[in-house]
Amino acid sequence: MSFPSSTLLFGAGKMGGAMLEGWLAQGLPPASLTVIDPMPSDGLKALAAQHGFALNPSTLKGPFAVIVLAIKPQMLEAAAPQLNKLYTSATLLVSVLAGKTMTDLTSRLPGLTAVVRAMPNLPASVGRGVTGAAASAAVSKDQRQIADTLLKGIGRVEWVECENLIDAVTAVSGSGPAYVFHLVECLAEAGVAEGLPRPVAERLARATIEGAGELLFRSDLSPETLRQNVTSPGGTTAAALTVLMGADGLQPLMTKAVAAARRRAEELSG
Repeated sequence: MSFPSSTLLFGAGKMGGAMLEGWLAQGLPPASLTVIDPMPSDGLKALAAQHGFALNPSTLKGPFAVIVLAIKPQMLEAAAPQLNKLYTSATLLVSVLAGKTMTDLTSRLPGLTAVVRAMPNLPASVGRGVTGAAASAAVSKDQRQIADTLLKGIGRVEWVECENLIDAVTAVSGSGPAYVFHLVECLAEAGVAEGLPRPVAERLARATIEGAGELLFRSDLSPETLRQNVTSPGGTTAAALTVLMGADGLQPLMTKAVAAARRRAEELSG
C-alpha cells in the first residue's frame, strides 16, 4: 500500500477516529503519524498508548507529506493558522469537511494547491463506508494513490472527475444512509398497518434490510438481477413492485429527493 512518509490527522472525532483505526489496521506506521484533537476521547488516548503515534505533541514538526482535515466545517477558520507552518507546496491536503470547497481551503491555506476533497458517509464508522473523492489539478498520480489508500481505511472509494460532482455524491451516498433508515421505518409502519405487533414489524423490517444489504455486498449480480430473482411472476412481490415501480412510485420520488439534497449541498457550499 502507498502510505505517506508523514501524516497529520487534524481532528479525530467520529469520522477522523474511524479513519485512524482503519489506517492502523491497514498497517500505516504509527511513527509516521501525528494526531491533533483538542478534546481527545479516552478511546483515542488508549489507541495512542497502544500504537505509539503522537497525540497532541507540545511541538509539531512539519512539514507533513499529508494533512487530513477531519474537523467540523465551522472550525476551519480557527484551525487554519495552526496549519500554516506545517505544510509546503508539496503537501497533500485531504479534506472531509462537508460544504468546504477547494477554494475555501486553499484561500485559508495559502501556497497549498494539492487538495483532495472527500465525502465519506456514516457506515465508515463500521468500516463499510463509501467515499466520493475529487482531486485538484495539482494532485500528482502518487498523491492520488496515497489519498486512495487513506480513504480506503473506512471502506470503498469512488473518484469523480470534478469537484462539482461532490454535491451529487453528497446527495446519493453522503445522505443515502438516512434514506435507507427511513425505508426501514416505512416498511415497519406498513407491517403495523397490516396487523403485526410493532416490535415484530420493526424487527422484521430491520433484519430484511440488513440481510438484503449483505446479499448485495457479497453478490456480483446487479441490483436489477437480484430484484428479479426475488420476484415470481404474478406473486406477492410482483404485486408490491407494481406499486413501487409505478409512475408515482419509488424511482421518481427518489430522483426528486436526491435532487433536493444536491441543491441544498450547493447552497451550503456556496
